[in-house]
Amino acid sequence: MRLLHPDTPFAPRRAPFFYGWVVLGASTLGVIMSIPGQTMGVSVFTDPLIEATGMSRFALSNAYLAGTVLSALSLPRGGRLLDRFGARATVLFASFGLAGTLLALTSIDRLARAVHAAFTAADPVVVGWIALACAFTALRFTGQGMLTMVSRTMLGKWFDRRRGLASGISGIFVAFGFAVAPLVLDAWIEAATWRGAWVGMAAVVAGGMGGFGWLLFRDNPEECGLAMDGAAPEAAKAPEATSTRAEALRSPAFWALSLALGVHGLVITGFTFHIVDVGAEFGLSRTEAVSFFLPMAVCSTITGALVGWAADRVRIRTLLFVLLGAELLGYGATTQLGTPVGFGLAVVGLGVSGGFFGPLASVALPRFFGRLHLGAIAGMQSMLLVLGSALGPSALALSRTSTGSYAPGLFVCVALPAAVLALNVFARHPRDVPPLA
Repeated sequence: MRLLHPDTPFAPRRAPFFYGWVVLGASTLGVIMSIPGQTMGVSVFTDPLIEATGMSRFALSNAYLAGTVLSALSLPRGGRLLDRFGARATVLFASFGLAGTLLALTSIDRLARAVHAAFTAADPVVVGWIALACAFTALRFTGQGMLTMVSRTMLGKWFDRRRGLASGISGIFVAFGFAVAPLVLDAWIEAATWRGAWVGMAAVVAGGMGGFGWLLFRDNPEECGLAMDGAAPEAAKAPEATSTRAEALRSPAFWALSLALGVHGLVITGFTFHIVDVGAEFGLSRTEAVSFFLPMAVCSTITGALVGWAADRVRIRTLLFVLLGAELLGYGATTQLGTPVGFGLAVVGLGVSGGFFGPLASVALPRFFGRLHLGAIAGMQSMLLVLGSALGPSALALSRTSTGSYAPGLFVCVALPAAVLALNVFARHPRDVPPLA
């Protein structure tokens, strides 16, 4: 299709500088634009949804769990489609799909009431739960899943020796954007109501991300007549060694990496989803609880830059040990969130581990397994990450419902990185050689 040809509307090879730097900006924008489909983008809408639908917090968490699990199971197929159709077509699908889902969510309670009116035997709460689970499926698949995956996978294809640097630069903006998102979205809801905020986000995602995605996304440098890192095409390396998805799944390194990132996704998702209620349990007001994310953003931003620089010089395995140590610190500190020391250590631990997430997600898979089947491999990893994030809200909601407190659930979270730490000790990491070593 001519509209998706790499030279439409301009040829990247004619740019006066390496087009990979444009890809870096476009990739960063794509990950940030996925926020409406991420947990920090949904968390501030939790209480308005509970009020509008009449659901309990536990029922809403389970609808989120069901939607997230269903979306996760679809991501391996999404990764194969990314390999087949490329980044440009995939980002258009993800952007318009996410925008359409946000518009549908603005009327989710009205839809449930309309169905109940047409079929009076149907329980309105059950109908609302099913509708919300379906909406969460689409939201998580297009936002947290496809839009994030296509952006990070594309970035990994454009850089080799500078992959860590590029992901670190991207990580600065992504970590800060993710950390301040709850504050921004909370203010947006206060100004425009929760329905108006979602309508505004739909317009931004469809017009902004859809437009910029079509204009700037390119799947890989070779299709544009370029080479990774801006080398002359004739100086490009011979075809790299590469692994299939099946080979990657047999590698302990894939599981050590994916589980380390997945544990962070699980805990930060559950913590963020219930942040207002968790804060209330520890004596914090809504404003104080949401303000947790601002200093965390500073830690994430600084860490993301340092990890990006280090990823070109340090083995991934070493970085994983540091990430897991930060997770242990942060998760343990959340059990003492009501104290100044606990609050501060939770900010540092969760902020540092959040700063590791983006660079490692972009750098590690292409270094370990090459680029040929990167979409399929990234699809499997994305499935695991999304499944982890699916469990977080329901696990903490279950702790709250069964014990009256979030603390037992938070204590269980501390054991998870300890288990992955043991796996990382024995995992053999393929081709874990820093390009600049």
